[in-house]
Amino acid sequence: MTIRLYDTSARQIRDFTPLRQGCVSIYLCGATVQAAPHIGHIRSGLNFDIMRRWFEYRGLDVTFVRNVTDIDDKIIAKSAEQGRPWWAIGYENERAFSDGYRALGCLPPTYEPRATGHITEMVEMMRGLIERGYAYEADGNVYFAVTSFPDYLELSNQELDNLLQPSGDGETGKRDPRDFAMWKAAKPGEPSWETPWGRGRPGWHLECSAMAHKYLGTAFDIHGGGLDLIFPHHENEIAQAKAYGDEFARYWVHNAWVTMSGEKMSKSLGNSVLVSEMVKRWRPIVLRYYLGTPHYRSMIEYSEEALREAESAFARIEGFVQRVVEKAGGVVEPAAEVPPAFAEAMDDDLGVPQALAVVHTAVRQGNSALAADDKEEAVARLAEVRAMLGVLGLDPLDPHWAGDGDRGDDLHGVVDTLVRMVLDQREAARARKDWPTADAIRDQLNQSGLAIEDGPQGPRWSLGPR
Repeated sequence: MTIRLYDTSARQIRDFTPLRQGCVSIYLCGATVQAAPHIGHIRSGLNFDIMRRWFEYRGLDVTFVRNVTDIDDKIIAKSAEQGRPWWAIGYENERAFSDGYRALGCLPPTYEPRATGHITEMVEMMRGLIERGYAYEADGNVYFAVTSFPDYLELSNQELDNLLQPSGDGETGKRDPRDFAMWKAAKPGEPSWETPWGRGRPGWHLECSAMAHKYLGTAFDIHGGGLDLIFPHHENEIAQAKAYGDEFARYWVHNAWVTMSGEKMSKSLGNSVLVSEMVKRWRPIVLRYYLGTPHYRSMIEYSEEALREAESAFARIEGFVQRVVEKAGGVVEPAAEVPPAFAEAMDDDLGVPQALAVVHTAVRQGNSALAADDKEEAVARLAEVRAMLGVLGLDPLDPHWAGDGDRGDDLHGVVDTLVRMVLDQREAARARKDWPTADAIRDQLNQSGLAIEDGPQGPRWSLGPR
């Protein structure tokens, strides 16, 4: 068994060899909590949740760190705009992110450190970089001197002469406009912390270098994040950490975006789709299917039609699971191992689309077994399907998704009673061979959004694709 991953730094797929046998260490750039998350934010967490699940299926012990950036320019701007404390805005949105991750079935990280809880570690790193000649203080700011680090820009493959480094207000005293801020001098009314160079607050890039060092040590296996973080964020993390003396990440894995009309989904463009609103309109397990089943390096172009297609595709899987459970008369446990073709796809750079094709093949085989009244074969296929769906976090029988299909637990019993009354009328029509009436009742139910299936135990209903 060899897992292979696309390494952005090598620009190719590489065999994955962990630093410590049997263990995997992952650092994922998490939320900047200036606003509630849209589905593009959650996609990153979901992609790396699938990665984590696959490593664990392969018997590896995973340490998964996902940070929270709870102080930055945008949070401070929101604080001034809304007249609320910066920490209140940050905490409110941090909870919204946690709710979003949880709603879509992401396992909690091993550690989820906040930037503001690690000022001591940041000061220590800056002090070391200044002593080594890689950084300098100016006007209360601390900058990293990019020309002091020969390997700068190797990740993003840019030319230093053409570099345009993003800068913020108050970044004065730079020796070179390409240098980036690790620490920003305090401004009146803004949050600040005491350092040997005066009061101020951390720069975005310093936070992750310091927290990765604290929780994963001088070297770790995988650093992840969205494509948009390659430069400047990840490039600057590498410069800080390696200049400090860390080996840092050995593999760099980046997920693609969710786009709308060809543009990256973002708050600033006003084209975001909030997770809190999406879970009211779509079942969370369907959202996970929609966001998690494309390859992590492929763009997802958001559309209602694509979501409806995902809903229909997952309904076929879920319907098979429910029918076999009914025929078996009880829960069918997942198989101990996934099929070899599924494992081969997942080992090859987390090839979820190819792995999902194996799931759908097993579902078709299982449905054929049901049609042939071959209970043993149907149960065997369901065991495989559950094992595969479990790896993807999509097993509808998992306790996490209990009640997910109801779209309103408080109304389910009422709806079930009403639908049963109508189905009884349809059964009476069928018994007297009044086929036009029976078909008309079924058509009316279908038009109402209900899918009716006739089985050995009688008709059953479910919410059909919208």
